[in-house]
Amino acid sequence: QVQLVESGGGLVQAGGSLRLSCAASGRTSSRWSMGWFRQAPGKEREFVAAISWSGDFTEYIDSVKGRFTISRDSAKNTMYLQMNSLKPEDTAVYYCAAKESSLPFYTSNDPRRYNFWGQGTQVTVSS
Repeated sequence: QVQLVESGGGLVQAGGSLRLSCAASGRTSSRWSMGWFRQAPGKEREFVAAISWSGDFTEYIDSVKGRFTISRDSAKNTMYLQMNSLKPEDTAVYYCAAKESSLPFYTSNDPRRYNFWGQGTQVTVSS
């Protein structure tokens, strides 16, 4: 089991930046592929970015490429999502997720592949 807690959300104007954090606790000695998803009101949960347990492989949805950066600090058991040039359409609840994987290159954009989820953090971008 692993517990995930997101933080760093808030209200920001368009063009601004936020950095989300996802702190993991529990069985952190295992190798976890991790991801960020978001859900806007009335919409389905959407993949945003993913990172392998090694940190060497990443994946992004097209709409955030060049603006968002996913990273992880294994020593701190924390994953980050740096979000720059934010747009009103980025407004959503952001969730982090984890999946145990022994493959150093594994990432996934499918929420069904993830076993553990955080409670979410709200990001609101005003125009």
